[in-house]
Amino acid sequence: MKEVLKNYSGILLLLLGITVGSIIGIIAPQIVEYIKPLGDIFLNLLFVSVVPLVFFAVSNSIASLEQESKFGKILLVMSFTFLFFILTAAVFTISAVYLFPVSSISGSTELITEATKEENWGDRIVSFFTVGEFTELFSRKNMLALLIFAFLTGFAARKSGENGKPFRVFIASGYEVMKELLLMIMKIAPIGLGAYFAYQVATLGPQLFGFYAKPLGLYYVAGIIYFFVFFTLYAFMANGQNGIKSFWKNAILPTLTALSTCSSFATMPTNLVAASRIGVPSSIANLVIPIGTTLHKNGSSMSSIIKIYVAFQIIGRDFFEPSNLLLALGITVFVSIVAGGIPNGGYIGEMLMISVYSLPQEAIPAVIIIGTLVDPLATVLNAVGDVVAAMFVNRFVKV
Repeated sequence: MKEVLKNYSGILLLLLGITVGSIIGIIAPQIVEYIKPLGDIFLNLLFVSVVPLVFFAVSNSIASLEQESKFGKILLVMSFTFLFFILTAAVFTISAVYLFPVSSISGSTELITEATKEENWGDRIVSFFTVGEFTELFSRKNMLALLIFAFLTGFAARKSGENGKPFRVFIASGYEVMKELLLMIMKIAPIGLGAYFAYQVATLGPQLFGFYAKPLGLYYVAGIIYFFVFFTLYAFMANGQNGIKSFWKNAILPTLTALSTCSSFATMPTNLVAASRIGVPSSIANLVIPIGTTLHKNGSSMSSIIKIYVAFQIIGRDFFEPSNLLLALGITVFVSIVAGGIPNGGYIGEMLMISVYSLPQEAIPAVIIIGTLVDPLATVLNAVGDVVAAMFVNRFVKV
């Protein structure tokens, strides 16, 4: 029980902060303007820490990953499997929010202070992927360009061989330092988000609680359906009826581990044991599950769609425009890749979302709160999905 409380302490403290902030917003709305700067300070610290963390995390993971990747066919099938699972989860969630829409909050658009700049598609494509100056890479407004630059830097570091070793050590060290910095900043998240929630409650009123409850309920219902229905379907595709039986017989321990630790990495050992008992060869399981822990996240894909949808509802824009949906699918893939192995890595997805859609920062507290509260189920979907992914790869690659 002590370990469970320790692993969930972040969520519990955040809920406490939100609760206190809500009470202040209801009973003393006249003072929220004095505590709102605490929320602004937290967001600003988050902005300046996440940007370098993205660069170091992505470039380091690519530089390290290629060194380990010796099994071409397994990697190819694994990549298609991960992409198929992630996009299936995203499309399923889009269908869920379309069938069960969340109503927007009246007056929420009045919180918005930044206007979206209208650009033609040519300019938008250029600005998504590149910037004109190196220094512009390290702006939160150019997160996608930074991701691409980090990928290329990681590949270049790997290909530089022995001469690039000092640089690879540098980016690995930089990743560890920036990871610790983010952990330090997240210590004040209950205060910062509590202050912001007080401001939102005072501004928008009690209807805010119903607004958050609906997407949270939708995520948990859709996530549970996905867990039982789609994982069963994937197991069947991997090995028929025997696949279903062996998967669910051995998925119990990883599921309970993911729930109690809220960590995909902590669940990895039980995933490897489960895959071995299912009959997945170690040459496949030992590659798919560790890499999947970093790059393959069904739960993060679903939460990414929910968060983008909520942000659009807050600012009064149409999420279901084809261009917005295509961008949402692209963002979910990136989020699944970059969020792995980073404490509170989902916040990188929020920064990317804000950048690509040119959303105002007032939408960030809402998606951070939702992302935090769906984390237990998201972790289960992320972690246990690696076991069924290993089964799926084994179906198409015989070793």
